[in-house]
Amino acid sequence: MLTFAQLSDPHLSCPAPVRAGDLLGKRVLGYLSWRLVRRRRHRPEILAALVQDLRAARVDHVVVTGDLTHLGLPHEFQQARQWLDALAPATAVSVVPGNHDAHARGGREQTLGRWAPFFASDPEAGGEADFPSVRVRGPAVFVGLSTARLSAPLLAVGKVGARQLDALARVLADARRRGLVRVVLLHHPPLAGATGWRKRLVDGARLRAVLQAQGVELVLHGHTHRASIGRLATATGPAAVVGVSSASASGPGRERLARYHLYRLEPDGERGQIWLSSRIYEPVTGRFVSDGAAQALVTPAGFLSRSGGSATPSPPAPRGPAPAP
Repeated sequence: MLTFAQLSDPHLSCPAPVRAGDLLGKRVLGYLSWRLVRRRRHRPEILAALVQDLRAARVDHVVVTGDLTHLGLPHEFQQARQWLDALAPATAVSVVPGNHDAHARGGREQTLGRWAPFFASDPEAGGEADFPSVRVRGPAVFVGLSTARLSAPLLAVGKVGARQLDALARVLADARRRGLVRVVLLHHPPLAGATGWRKRLVDGARLRAVLQAQGVELVLHGHTHRASIGRLATATGPAAVVGVSSASASGPGRERLARYHLYRLEPDGERGQIWLSSRIYEPVTGRFVSDGAAQALVTPAGFLSRSGGSATPSPPAPRGPAPAP
C-alpha cells in the first residue's frame, strides 16, 4: 500500500520588500493583486494548520502542484525552499511549478533551480533535463510536468511543450510495461473547459492525446483553486483527473476553502484501487477535518494484471490522521 498527499497553490511566500526594478512588466500587476487581495486570502496560519495535519497523517509521499510563490522573485523561491526543507526530505516531496512561479524572467539558479532536489528524477530514469521528472515510489511512478510559462499581462496560460510531450509518451509506455501506477502531476488542468481562455493550457489537446494513447491512471493538478474530479478515457482504461483547492485559502465560500487530498493505493489481495479522501479547513476550530467518506477513483490495470483479481473493490477501513505527537 502507498499513501500520498496532494496540496497545491499554497502561495506561501511574501514578496515584500520589493524594489522598483522587481516590478517591471507583469510583476507590477501581480504585486497589486497581492497587496489588495491575495495577502489577506492566503493565510500562513491556515497553511501551518495544514502542515500539522499532514504530518499527523503520516503519508509516504507529498506532491505539490505549483504556485508556491506570488511573483516568482528570487527571495520567494528561497522562502519556498526553506518551507519545503522543513516539510519532508526532498525524496519524499515532488514539486512542479505553476504560472506564478514563472511570473517574470529570472536566472534559473536563483529561481526554479533552488527547488531542484524536489523534482530531480531518479538516477535510473534517464536524466531528463528538469521535466518531465520521473520518480518511482513503491507501486507508483510520479511524472512531473512543468506548464509554467511566462505569459502576457492578464494571462495565466500554461504550456507543456513538444519536448516534454515526447518524453512523457516514452515514460508512460515504460511504466505500463513495468506494471506501475502512473500518476502525472502538472499545474494547469488538462481537460477542455476546466478553466477560461485566459488561464488555459494552450496545448491541452496534445497532452490529452498522449495520455489517451499511452494510458495513465491518475492526473493531479491545481490552478483553479477548486476541488474537482474529471475523467479521461485512455487506451488502458479510464483515468481520474483531480484538482484541489488552494492549500492556504480562507475563502470566499466553502468551495474555495483550503483543503488537501489524501490518496491510498491498495494493490494487496485480489483487488487494486485508488481511494481519495479530502481534508478541509474548518475556520471555527482552525483545524483541518475530513470532508466526507473516501471515494474510489480508478482500478489501475497494473494491479489487476499482477493479482488477477476482480475490479470490484471494497472500501478501506477509515483512516484518519494519527494523534499529533
